Amino acid sequence: MPAPTAAVRDPWFDNAKMMLVTLVVVGHSWVLLPDTDVVGHFYDFLYAWHVPAFVFVTGYLSRGFVYSKVRMWQLFRTVVVPYLLFETALAIFRIYVGGEELDDLFRDPHWPMWYLAALFLWRLLTPIFRPMWGGLAVAVGVSLVAGMYAGDTLDIARVLGLLPFFVMGLKATPERLEWLRKKPAQAAAVAVFVGIWVLTTWTDAWASTEWLYYRSRYDEMGYGDDVQALLTRALVLAIGTLGAWAFFALVPRIDGWFARMGAATLVVYLFHGFFVKGAGYAGFGGWADQHPVIAFGATTVGAVLLSLLLAWRPVSARLTELVDPLGYAERHLTRAVALTAAKDQVQPEVQAEIEAGVDAGRAHQTVR
Repeated sequence: MPAPTAAVRDPWFDNAKMMLVTLVVVGHSWVLLPDTDVVGHFYDFLYAWHVPAFVFVTGYLSRGFVYSKVRMWQLFRTVVVPYLLFETALAIFRIYVGGEELDDLFRDPHWPMWYLAALFLWRLLTPIFRPMWGGLAVAVGVSLVAGMYAGDTLDIARVLGLLPFFVMGLKATPERLEWLRKKPAQAAAVAVFVGIWVLTTWTDAWASTEWLYYRSRYDEMGYGDDVQALLTRALVLAIGTLGAWAFFALVPRIDGWFARMGAATLVVYLFHGFFVKGAGYAGFGGWADQHPVIAFGATTVGAVLLSLLLAWRPVSARLTELVDPLGYAERHLTRAVALTAAKDQVQPEVQAEIEAGVDAGRAHQTVR
């Protein structure tokens, strides 16, 4: 029987994951910049599609989730525990270093912890939506209706608003994604991005930046007409879908150091907030107001470098221990048990060899 082989990572998806989490850091860092038309345009263009693409990847990687003891333990260990730890840690940092006031910890996730709360709920929905016939249509309907009623608890409005992108990921297969790698799809992707760039030049004419967060009810955004609000949400969903597909069509398939960093995306996501907030507390915003052009370039480059630093293996390997402390303890406990078992197995064999050697020596003396 051939020895089992390790799962082969797809460099295309690893590149996509690393690029997307880097764009998350860039987008969050742009908040430090002055609110100009140029910055606002770049911001709206990015947020029109990069969060939907990020959620799509999350859905694709959640396809194997089932209601089992092993999977539920993994969900608790890799999502719930980091949420509790980093919601607490970032809140302490913001309160005692930044002097901010925060309410409703854990119940209402604070920036950027909404993603872990959403991931927890999305994973629980996975066994329901993945086999469901017409599941994507149901998810779109949920997203449209959620804008009327959803509240803030566990950022449920955003969870339900972005649900279609998660379900798209659940329904995707490597075979279905293959068409995105073809030349016609790549050419169309460029046209899609040009179209989104033009469309986000006048975001306020057809929506507003707040629509791109999927977090507010329609009435909170000043939409008393439900029909107009539903059409706007549908338009935002369509733009997000096209932009996400365009992004994946342009992602390179090259395997290398950047693709390998794709394994550390959660580390980048959870730790970058301390640096972004820290820069704001240090007065970076004041300097950016005086040098807007230089600040835009410096912030963008700095955000990319920060993402690469956090994903760099010597750094991410250490930080992973903080992100997944229970997994770290499990691995060391398993290793200790294995070493103990090996030691117990070796000792009788060594003792038997020693006794055999003694018996052989005695026999040799007797012969003499």
